[in-house]
Amino acid sequence: MTIALPSETFDGPHQAACHGFLHSVESGAAVDGPGMRYVFFMAGCMFRCLYCHNPDTWKLHNGRRVEVGDILSEIDSLAGFLKFAGGVTFSGGEPLMQAPFVGAAARAIKARYGLHIALDTQGFLHGNVTDDWFDPIDLVMLDIKHADPAKYRALTAQPLQPTLECADRLVRLGKQMRIRYVLVPGWTDAPDEVARMADLVASYGPSVEQVEVLPFHQLGTSKWDKLGLEYKLRDTPTPSRDEADAAREVFRSRGLIVS
Repeated sequence: MTIALPSETFDGPHQAACHGFLHSVESGAAVDGPGMRYVFFMAGCMFRCLYCHNPDTWKLHNGRRVEVGDILSEIDSLAGFLKFAGGVTFSGGEPLMQAPFVGAAARAIKARYGLHIALDTQGFLHGNVTDDWFDPIDLVMLDIKHADPAKYRALTAQPLQPTLECADRLVRLGKQMRIRYVLVPGWTDAPDEVARMADLVASYGPSVEQVEVLPFHQLGTSKWDKLGLEYKLRDTPTPSRDEADAAREVFRSRGLIVS
């Protein structure tokens, strides 16, 4: 199933494999996959999450134009260290907005350096790629923002079902997943909502190696202001440590490994 996006609202998916658009990179990242990671933040996203801390990544062509060779050059001097210490992560934005290019880059990295490769995605556009696209991907960090379809759409401006279908597909393919769940007061922190999410994640069985409960924060507020965008969660507090730990315990009670 090919998913089309409304062109009047979003940039469409980038279909070229020979080049892509890179928003930024981060070396030595410790929260974007196992170990120390070199993270490629790809430009472009079809979601409009109310709590997005990188709204500057939404527009595809705001990124720097790069080719696969540029991606390899970025990590060439670090490849030996990354092979021992962690690997590479494609994040965003939404990397599946540029699936042909990200796939080509991931295959080139795997072929030349043999590095562990993680994909940080909402999974919404998974229907635009074939099963073998995932061959060089060792771990999918799947961001499921809510288990209730109506609240999911209110949070993201997109439907939940394609993300759930992506999770089912990854289970079928035998891919390891880390599920990311942002704990947002008033939106995703109600006990019944956390329990519903925990039950959903537990249903994926051993394909889920870990759940990451990520407390909401206000670090992206200045970016919304700079872009002239209305930030509706300006007065939303950051969950306390006790509140975040309580949510983690709900996931642990389903036999899940949680951080």
